[in-house]
Amino acid sequence: MGTRRPLATLRHGWRAFERVTRPVDERIAAALDRRWAELPDGVKTPEQVLGRHAVGCEGTHGVFPKCDLKCTPCYHSRDANQVRVDGAHTMAEVEAQMALLRERRGPVAHAQLIGGEVSLLPPDDHAATLAVMRAAGREPMSFTHGDFDYAYLERLALGPDGRRRFDRLSFAAHFDKFMYGRRGIERPPDERALNPYRQRFAAMLARLRRDHGVAYFIAHNMTVTPGNLDEVAGVIRDSHAMGYRMFSFQPAAFLGDERRWKEHYRAATPDAVWAEIERGAGARLDWRVVQHGDLRCNRVAYGYYVGRRWFPLLDGDDPRDVAARDAAYRHFHGMAFTGVPPLLLAARLARLVVRHPGLLATTAGWLTRAVRRVGLLRLARNGFRARPVTFVMHQFMDAEAVAPAWELMRRGETATDPEVRATQERLAACNYTMAHPEDGTLVPACVQHAVLDPGENIALRRLLPLVEVRTGARPGSTAAGHDG
Repeated sequence: MGTRRPLATLRHGWRAFERVTRPVDERIAAALDRRWAELPDGVKTPEQVLGRHAVGCEGTHGVFPKCDLKCTPCYHSRDANQVRVDGAHTMAEVEAQMALLRERRGPVAHAQLIGGEVSLLPPDDHAATLAVMRAAGREPMSFTHGDFDYAYLERLALGPDGRRRFDRLSFAAHFDKFMYGRRGIERPPDERALNPYRQRFAAMLARLRRDHGVAYFIAHNMTVTPGNLDEVAGVIRDSHAMGYRMFSFQPAAFLGDERRWKEHYRAATPDAVWAEIERGAGARLDWRVVQHGDLRCNRVAYGYYVGRRWFPLLDGDDPRDVAARDAAYRHFHGMAFTGVPPLLLAARLARLVVRHPGLLATTAGWLTRAVRRVGLLRLARNGFRARPVTFVMHQFMDAEAVAPAWELMRRGETATDPEVRATQERLAACNYTMAHPEDGTLVPACVQHAVLDPGENIALRRLLPLVEVRTGARPGSTAAGHDG
């Protein structure tokens, strides 16, 4: 008996190790296969990442629609700022939405905690909501204008006992000159005037890592209209080394409160916006080598800076890089990367390489080409350091286009009008999804903002009536102003 017990324990331990280090999670693979099957045939291209490596991004809705800045344009409906911020409501709604997303879209995904301004949530409620999202297998990103102080960030990251609540925090911070009411710069005269505020926000996250060991990811978001189109390149040149890992640009759409529509937004065409992004990056950005949903909605270029120069992760004109992309899609299908401890990820990759030894040669070839593109001298001058930075453009659709297309889709009908049918195609391939637990449906973000938000916020206004409390300071702010 004494010999059998250690052997049984050893066998049990080995089985557990074998299970946890399996490269492919069958639940993730099944969710990806379902996602691929749902896509319109027109986007099932060799470049498509949805259904191969990701199910797409997710976002919350109806959880805290209030914001304390006044922006033009904005996707908020008329009633959004008449809803009280309530932590218990936020947590309950997010938990229900994440449960449906987990059920329908698999055990892992990226999800934005988004609505109005996330820092209006008390830090403990904000932290608890992030914990709810993580428990559902989501990697959360909090959407913010960034106008809060280090004290708020620290209270979010640390529990009452002073211990770290999170090993990593992610934020999407929105900065553009059409955001009015930011402390210290009520009405920015131009984008350059916001650079100290962009820098300050990134510096707070860097300080949190130094002080408490909390890793971070921050994305920079910016709405683009004809009024700031020619400033996009300057924002990238001025901000690319501040610590942001992604620069995301959204050409303005006619969504939300029509009283805030001040310009002929569509003059800032996708091609014009992308040309300015390329001008800022100082490089050609190939947005076709990796496709996220419909290219009429999303353009993405993955790469990295070495010093002040940006280089692509993949060269779409090099067949060897295209083959490397295809190998990654094929072999990493169903494999989780985000949120996986480094040692566990290394063990899974090792098992994958044993099963597919050709991956080593593929990876070595890609790395060799990447080093040649950058140049050994440039690498040496910059301490062999590369800073990953992704450029993204999301083209939201106007409410007047989305509403009729969605109504037909709900009835299972395909539009005969070419423009409405094109909108239906884009909605069917949407990369950004929101969950409605009350009826078990998942909807594209454009549908949420164009069709569902107005009625939802009217109902929230009755459920959570606004109670004005005049304190003279925002959550996380101090009487002395900024302390970050």
